[in-house]
Amino acid sequence: MKNSILIIALAVLMGACNGGSESEKLKAELEKIEKDIQSKTIEAAELKDKIAELDPEFAKVTDQSVLIKSETIEPMDFKHKIQVQGEVASRKNITMGAETMGRVTQINVSPGDMVKRNQLLVKLDAPTTENSIKELKTALELATTIFEKQKNLWEQKIGTEVQYLEAKNRKETLERQLATAQSQLDMAYIRAPFNGRINDVSVNTGELVQPGMPILNMVSQEEMYLQAAVSEDYINDFNQGDSVEVYLPSIKKSFSTIVSSVSYVINPANRTFQLEVKVNDFVDQLKPNQFARLTLVDYENENAIVVPSDVVQQDNIGNFVYVVKSDKNQKKADKRRVERGKTYNGYTEILKGINSGDVIISEGYREAVNGIAVRLAK
Repeated sequence: MKNSILIIALAVLMGACNGGSESEKLKAELEKIEKDIQSKTIEAAELKDKIAELDPEFAKVTDQSVLIKSETIEPMDFKHKIQVQGEVASRKNITMGAETMGRVTQINVSPGDMVKRNQLLVKLDAPTTENSIKELKTALELATTIFEKQKNLWEQKIGTEVQYLEAKNRKETLERQLATAQSQLDMAYIRAPFNGRINDVSVNTGELVQPGMPILNMVSQEEMYLQAAVSEDYINDFNQGDSVEVYLPSIKKSFSTIVSSVSYVINPANRTFQLEVKVNDFVDQLKPNQFARLTLVDYENENAIVVPSDVVQQDNIGNFVYVVKSDKNQKKADKRRVERGKTYNGYTEILKGINSGDVIISEGYREAVNGIAVRLAK
């Protein structure tokens, strides 16, 4: 049984090898035939030209030139663009937490509410601090009165300097203690740090909160921007001030803007760098984490030789295009080897092979062969 399986496997392997060898042989024959066809076509065209010189009527009957359209090459501004996925972000998208322990006694806002800067949002109870403030205010009133009296006496040279300084020190100490207590009480009053909208409230009235516990989330549209993670392959292609086209699929809106900042640190997790873009339009319709599509120019040549991508063909040697050249008052197709650059939006930059002023075959190039006569379509 094992021997039978081995024999079958060897037979399949030999068949595959023979099939590959046969395929390569056929490809070589096809390539040879195609070269022979092209060579014979050119020879036939040359013979027809010679006969046509001797017999003009023959030329009229046997005209088999290829009908084409041509295009004269002129330098132009060529841009290559890439698209990256981005999202809306806000520098004022914050989660506010408790700074002190206390019980929630008052919630003045709900999700979706617009609030003003310094508006009271949530209040925590702080009876100990409030009582301390009352006591300190009472003590400060007395200390201030004593200080004023002691100051008047000192100015009249009555009493000692030590008594004056003690009264002054007592008053200033109580002022500092009152300021400290007031700061502690302010921690129990959670106020809006900027104009914005309440996104979420995480606590309920009567709930006991601890320092650092999330209370609410608010966001502002005042400092919206777009951010995108771009492959490190483009780390040297973008700079601050570069133009950007933005499309927002959710609201079907587009606008033009610029790159505001480019990070020069690569994220090792996904090999990308951060790019930020200014938001100029539709700010009132944007929300953090909203999807955006960014189109950026990663390459530009203001004096590029550009051809329609379709006219660039390939053979076993490389890329080529057909150029129209004049030979003895007759136009013929000239197969020109080219070196391609970048391709974008149906056009390809040509780095080598054709120059400004050359005339390429823009239509009919599929029927052309090197050296064949061509005639321009009217």
